[in-house]
Amino acid sequence: MSNDCVIQLQIFYQLQKLNNSVNTKFESCLGSSPTRIEILHCLYNADEISQSALQKEVNIDNAAVTRHLKQLEAAQLISRRKKAEDNRVTLVSLTEGGREEITVSLQAKKSFIEQTLSGFSLSEQETLLNMLSRLSKNVSTVEI
Repeated sequence: MSNDCVIQLQIFYQLQKLNNSVNTKFESCLGSSPTRIEILHCLYNADEISQSALQKEVNIDNAAVTRHLKQLEAAQLISRRKKAEDNRVTLVSLTEGGREEITVSLQAKKSFIEQTLSGFSLSEQETLLNMLSRLSKNVSTVEI
């Protein structure tokens, strides 16, 4: 196996390992799944949004968004209601408790990011961002 191939395999392994580690630590830090946090953040930026628009925004299937919303509603972080003019449309909004939860999660997220990037200069962070963007673009063009 060539040296290039060995290095590429090591990079790929490190990326997989880092992804798993970041996801696990981040979820633990926030006390909730990344998808739920994304839903709450989306609702934080909108006063009220239809469930179908929310589903498209967070890019998950209908059953998953319904499951998450039921759990968030049970935790009193969101409220749902039928649209008066069209009973088929469900509108979703954050409760006051949900707003507080997002405020806390934003602080936790900020702290997590600062700790994760600790020791990296701004120039190194810009280089890393550029490289990750290129990797993301390459992954999006991989033919399966």
